[in-house]
Amino acid sequence: MLKRLRGLKPDDLETVRAAPLFRRMPDATMDRLLASSSIMAVPRFGTLFLQDEQADRFYLLLSGSVKLFRLTQDGEEAVVSLVAPGQVFAEADMFASARYPLSAEAVEPTRVLVFTAEDFFTCMRSDPEVGFRVVEALSQRIRGFVQQIEHLHVRSTPQRVASFLLNLCTEPGDDVLFELPFEKSLIARRLGMQPETFSRALAKLRKLGVETRGASVRIANKERLKEFCASEDGGAGMPWKQ
Repeated sequence: MLKRLRGLKPDDLETVRAAPLFRRMPDATMDRLLASSSIMAVPRFGTLFLQDEQADRFYLLLSGSVKLFRLTQDGEEAVVSLVAPGQVFAEADMFASARYPLSAEAVEPTRVLVFTAEDFFTCMRSDPEVGFRVVEALSQRIRGFVQQIEHLHVRSTPQRVASFLLNLCTEPGDDVLFELPFEKSLIARRLGMQPETFSRALAKLRKLGVETRGASVRIANKERLKEFCASEDGGAGMPWKQ
């Protein structure tokens, strides 16, 4: 049984344990990590860290949402990732240049669990199992980035949007209703497209049973949408092409 960190709610503890990095970590090691961690509340638009700052800590998102981005030469934000509750982020940065390659900003009121690099490395030296969990978690992250690159370069715009929506479907069943966790303009930037392009893609997906009203999304047939995402022709055979 894990010890309870002050300020950590019962649901928070479940969120921590569900994260790939901590899922199979021994309780004794997890207790040491939690004992040295802290909970931080971040307001909307609050900064967690800036690009090129020293990477001396990493985070687990308990609630809210965070965007990871880089500034282009023109001063525009290039959104690299959108972090959802239960995800660990910035842990890989401690092992490379020890500098954050991205900036992190809360897009709504957010709570994060903060782990320092010093305490985490101490646990790694005393328990080799921690290193295996790091490798496992980072391997999953790499697979996710490979899929992201594939979507950007191989899949059509409607397929990229459909795939993003399917990843948000955590409820069982074929007909699901859920809320978008981020603003549509932010999702568009994450998918590498303009907001109006994102809106046009959603309009095309209506013929596949995807309905949107504000932040609410209904997918009437998940299996049909999955088949569309897996199609090799980028949707050439879909209803809007007929």
